[in-house]
Formats: sequence, structure tokens, C-alpha cells
Amino acid sequence: MVASAEFSAGTAGKAATTRLYAQLAERIAGLIRSGGYKVGDRLPSERELSLSYDVSRPTIREAIIALEVDGLVEVRVGSGVYVRTQTRRLGKPAIQGVGPFELLEARRAIEGEACALAAERMTDQDVENLNAILAEMIAAGDDFVSAEHADWTFHLTIARITQNSAIISSVEALWEARFASPQQQLLADKAHDAGVVPRIGEHRDIINALATRDANAARAAMRGHLTRVLEELIVATEVREAALLNEKMQARRKMFSVD
Repeated sequence: MVASAEFSAGTAGKAATTRLYAQLAERIAGLIRSGGYKVGDRLPSERELSLSYDVSRPTIREAIIALEVDGLVEVRVGSGVYVRTQTRRLGKPAIQGVGPFELLEARRAIEGEACALAAERMTDQDVENLNAILAEMIAAGDDFVSAEHADWTFHLTIARITQNSAIISSVEALWEARFASPQQQLLADKAHDAGVVPRIGEHRDIINALATRDANAARAAMRGHLTRVLEELIVATEVREAALLNEKMQARRKMFSVD
């Protein structure tokens, strides 16, 4: 496709310094500024954008989230993504952190191995400490701020159990990137609205695997947990499309219904 070829050719030289979702967000922002998409227009569907620019649908979602943070578009549940204004809220792009889905992929790889190493170096006191943090997570209930703080403490504690400064620094850096990203914060808000909270059972499974000192089981438990987090966030950003499809289905049923 022409759009795909132009996008690839125009951004290839920037790939090493500019994140793909940010490149795409800037491309769409340029079309909004030039009037290619006018205020009030509905952007093409996620599928259409993915095909046009030859990028994954998670990358499209990350770009849309960036445009939302900048105030250029708004997502209307059950309808789509609409242009709000031609002018960014701050006059320039917000801080462009690591893409939320990309960040979770990195966490899955690094924290999975951290968990495996931690299993080999666990003490009974470490198990008690993790259970205490899990109790805090349970007590937090629907208090997302407290629950997420307990979640952060849980994952960082496992990294520290490895006694490997490079691993500890890597995990800390990933979480710092998560906290510093406006795009990640907006995605977290969407996840909260969709009812996504730290899964107690999965964290308990991680502790149980660590307590057995089984590196393979610990790695699998952590990777499985972060895979499900990634899947839940993808679903949370698909809610509007699911609602739109349901709306169309209801309209068709009504059209062919018999009194």
C-alpha cells in the first residue's frame, strides 16, 4: 500500500531513536494539522490503520493513546476515535515513553528470568515477606493506587532476592519507565475502568513456585502472569470496538425481528 510504503520509507532512518508508535502518532497528527482529518471526523478503524501503515494493532493502540494524551483525539465508547482539535494540549507531543505493550513484553522477558534466579536464592524469610506484600494487595481491594503500589513492591522484591545488581537495576528501570509514561497512565486508567486489577491468585502462584525453589516453575508463573496482564490490557483497549459490534448486531436483530 502507498501509505505503508511512505510510512516505512519516511521513518526508517528514525527507527533507532524514535519509537514506532510515536512515529505513527506524529504521522496521524500531521494529517490532523493539515486537515486530512478534520475536527469531528472519525478516524479509520484500528484494522484499517493497521493495514494502511503495516504495523501491529497494539502499535495502533499505543499511537491512539499518545494522541489522546496530546488532546488531539477522543475515544467514544461504542463509536470510535474522533478528532477533537488540531492543536496539541501542550503545543508539542507529551513525553513519549516506552510503549505500554512493548514495556510489558520486556517485563515478561526480564522478570521471568529474575523470578527463576530468585527461586534458587530464596530464603524462608523471603517467602514470608512476599506473603505479607500479597496480604497488602488483598487488603487494598478496589483501591487501585494502594493495589498497584503493593504490586510494584512485590515485583521489585523478587528482583532484589536475586542479589544481582544488574537485574535489580533493569527491573527498577522498567517500572520507572512505566510510572513516567503519560501513555501508560492513560492505559492504566482505561484498565481500571474495565475492572482490571492485580490478580491475587496469580501472585500467590508465583510465591508458591518460588517457595519450592523450582526455577522453571517460578519462571513459568511469572511469565504466565505478565502474559495475562498484557492480554487484559489489549482487551481493555478493545472495549469500544466490541461495543460497536454489539450495537450493529442489535440493530440487525431489530431490523429482522417479527412482532
